[in-house]
Formats: sequence, structure tokens, C-alpha cells
Amino acid sequence: MNWRRGVVLKSPEEIEIMRQAGRINALALQAVRQAIRPGVTTLELDAIAEQVIRDHGGVPAFKGYPGPYPYPATLTISINEALVHGIPDGRELRPGDIVSVDCGTVYQGFVGDSAFTVGVGEISPEAQRLIEVTEKALYIGIEQMVAGKRLGDVSAAIQRYVEKHGYHVPREYTGHGVGRQMHEAPQVPNYGRAGTGMVIQPGLTVALEPMVLVGTHRTRVLSDQWTVVSYDGSLTAHFEHTVAVTADGPLILTKADEK
Repeated sequence: MNWRRGVVLKSPEEIEIMRQAGRINALALQAVRQAIRPGVTTLELDAIAEQVIRDHGGVPAFKGYPGPYPYPATLTISINEALVHGIPDGRELRPGDIVSVDCGTVYQGFVGDSAFTVGVGEISPEAQRLIEVTEKALYIGIEQMVAGKRLGDVSAAIQRYVEKHGYHVPREYTGHGVGRQMHEAPQVPNYGRAGTGMVIQPGLTVALEPMVLVGTHRTRVLSDQWTVVSYDGSLTAHFEHTVAVTADGPLILTKADEK
């Protein structure tokens, strides 16, 4: 992946543009969530997201993203044991699946990036608990995104909550700075030690994204060279928001409303 080196703090004006990018991204994910049902294909969901983004003047951030080969879609859609980077195709969703959908939008030169996991129809109690823990871990991490704290405080809070519930976080895949580039410094792992790492400052913008696995922290990459799955085939979940640090505390930029 192409990373921009060096932390780039954003002005209030730039953060406002990122909020507009984030709002478009949220609207795309909202439309996708409403369309998720048994029988829909991941390609159909991808088309819905792209249409919403372009209708609002944005550009899909993932499409053509450099990697083992240019990423071919607007969304990553990762099902069950797939943690991240699943490529949309003709696969139909089935009752009981859990589906992680990640989307990025470029608007006026800035990126909004967010993700959610949801069940298809009735899902198992284990899957529902995994989803709830992963989403809560995101908000626990966001609470730590306060000027004067350190990034290790964010990472440690996420890891502590996830592992308290008997789950695992991967070591190879992290949250990250975001702005004019999809991936900027700093990396924000979902594990770490409180009191360590960079001091959080106003203007920092981060895509915070807990990724949680049921059976192991280990992962492997499928033959498509993008899709990351749990090493043991156990269930996974993923939530993400783009967050800005302000003098008044953390501000979630990837919401559908503008409040």
C-alpha cells in the first residue's frame, strides 16, 4: 500500500471538507446496509455504493488502489471468516452470514473511510456478540482520541476490551492516518501499551478500525492476493470511522448526518 510519510495535521477548513467526504461515504454505506438481504450479490452491493458516491460528487477511493494489482471495486466486502479486503463478485449472501463492508470516498481531494459489519437474516448468538463487541471497541477507541493522550492509549483500550471478551486482534492490519491520501501516518494498531506512542494533537485525522477474530489473531491472504481471512476459519468482524481530534474532543467525520 502507498503510505504518505509524516503526520499531516489538518486545519479546521480541511476537516470540514473531510466531513463532507465522510458524509457521502456514510450515505453509500447506509444504502448498502439497507440492500443487504439473502440472495443479493456482493457485486450488486458494490454498484449501489458507487452510484451513491458519484451522485454526490465523490469518487470511490478504493477503485484502482495500488496493491498486488489495482483494486477492482468500490467496496471491500468480507464474509464470515474474511476479515478485510474481500473483492465483490457474484457471490450471493446467505441467511446466517455476517458481512463486513468497507468503503472510501474522495471528495474535493480528501478521503472519508468507514466500515461496518452486519448479519444477514437471523444469525447465531456468537456472531451477534462478536459484532457488538467489535462495534463497542471502535467507540472505546474513539473515546481515547483526545489531545494530550498518546496513540498507545487508543490501541491499548481497544485490545483490552476485545481480549476481555475472549476475542483477538490481528497484528498485521491497523488503523491509519487519513486525509489527502487513503493511508497516511500514523499507523494505529488495535493492540499496544498505554502511555506510549505519539502524543495526540488537534488536527490529527485517523481511520480507526478495530478488526476482531474469534479464534486466533493469525491471518492469511487468499489466492486473489487481497482477501484476508482468519487463519483458522473462525468468524471475524470489522468496524471503522474516520475521526478528527479537535480542542473539544474527538469528532466522527463519517456520519450520514451533519450534526
